[in-house]
Amino acid sequence: MSTALVKELRERTGLGLLECKKALAAVGGDVDLAIEELRKSSGMKAAKKAGRTAADGVVATRVADDCSYGVLVEVNSETDFVARDENFLSFVNKVVDAAFTSKNKDVATLMAGELETTREALVQKIGENIGVRRIEVVSGDSGVVGAYVHSNNRIAVLVELKGGDQDLAKDVAMHIAAVNPQVVAAADMPEELVAKEKEIFMAQAQDSGKPPEIIEKMIGGRIKKYLAENSLLEQSFVKDPDVTVGKLVSAAGAEAVSFTRFEVGEGIEVEKVDFADEVAAQLNG
Repeated sequence: MSTALVKELRERTGLGLLECKKALAAVGGDVDLAIEELRKSSGMKAAKKAGRTAADGVVATRVADDCSYGVLVEVNSETDFVARDENFLSFVNKVVDAAFTSKNKDVATLMAGELETTREALVQKIGENIGVRRIEVVSGDSGVVGAYVHSNNRIAVLVELKGGDQDLAKDVAMHIAAVNPQVVAAADMPEELVAKEKEIFMAQAQDSGKPPEIIEKMIGGRIKKYLAENSLLEQSFVKDPDVTVGKLVSAAGAEAVSFTRFEVGEGIEVEKVDFADEVAAQLNG
């Protein structure tokens, strides 16, 4: 198969070298026929790619000009290289556009139709599994919505304030991106998490050999510290550690209502595959 034909097919389809060679060989070197056959199989190829774990990618946000609502999305790819690809980022923008316009956070509903067709075509072109993992829509009915995206597009936050302004909301969102609190206020911490921490502290304290009344005080102190470290309002503000986030917000006559923080790939288990074995499997496959 001539190099010129392979090069032409690659340029016209964006597919990999080996795939182009196989496609041309199957149709006797006819570029147009190869493209036709590849288009017929694009749905099948996208389905095959879907079996691979997409744990990389980006997060993105958009907030309305009047700060009345915002959207937050995570779109995954298999590698960081693809996460920086212009075609991939263009697809992410389309997802954000659709979520922002519809205010719909149901991934399956949002992806039905044109967006899914675009995703499948992108999987065909890039050669990696790509998927929209989650979408959040936050409405600032009682105040303002602010957003912050870390420079590497791997962490993003939406925060809702009652009162305040966009700059304050962005500062709070930036703090959340950096420190990762679990809840807004200590009272919001799920009882099962507090009980679990108390159980751990109890086991640690009992090994100390101290009297029960001292152990009880130790556990109480540790639980208080745990809640302070994981509650947004009690954390020291990253830009001014002498002030808690709670005091920062209240000084501006505002109140923190809620926040959503997305970090790329969090909670996804990635199967580790030996590189040599993977190459061998592809050559045999």
